[in-house]
Amino acid sequence: MAQAHGYSSYTTPIPKEAYDKFDEVDNWICDSLVPQDAGLESTLKTHGGSVLDPINVHPNQGKLLYLLAKMNNAKRILEVGTLGGYSAIWLAKALPSGGKVITLELDPKSAAVAESNIKNAGFEDKVEVRVGPALETLEKMSKGGEEKFDLVFIDADKENNPGYFKRALEFSRAGTLIVVDNVVRRGRVVDAGSEDPNVLGIRKLFEMFKNEKRVETTAIQTVGGKGWDGLAFALVVE
Repeated sequence: MAQAHGYSSYTTPIPKEAYDKFDEVDNWICDSLVPQDAGLESTLKTHGGSVLDPINVHPNQGKLLYLLAKMNNAKRILEVGTLGGYSAIWLAKALPSGGKVITLELDPKSAAVAESNIKNAGFEDKVEVRVGPALETLEKMSKGGEEKFDLVFIDADKENNPGYFKRALEFSRAGTLIVVDNVVRRGRVVDAGSEDPNVLGIRKLFEMFKNEKRVETTAIQTVGGKGWDGLAFALVVE
């Protein structure tokens, strides 16, 4: 859920021209390496014409999720935060026959848009949208004995990232990859005095990464069409 361009009060300001160049390069990457796809393009248009915030992953980031799922031979994928279904479609494209994406969405209106987009893209048999507060849904899944997942993508409210990560570990096995979006937030994560619940959630998540012996982790900053943000990666090793 990327934010609009802006400047941090405690870092050297980045000229607007640089942000323009970031966007230009991102668009060039997408034009060069991300093939046109009718289902995905339709989903982006639906986002633009609906009440949904335009905070879906950028096409090159969607392609990254697709490649990560392919590299991990993922057959079962969990997504926390559906929005309009754009990233869920990318993940579904990577699945083999019989594969499944379970994606969790709080807002029924967003879920309805996502289900329509997913059906239009031809992946209604591979993607299941579950509606309700994600932590409650995850608890139900735990009590119901949900099978393990090969890949988990967390892209929802950041203050609950620690809880999402805890559940993701529960539904993981050795080799599962956990990806968390929007972990830099225009650099605000380095503000130790921040009282922003989103920043606090990310900082707590990184503390969990550091202390959790079952995972190997890293994170990268990203710039481009979705502003200045970042992705974190946790590979479950035991």
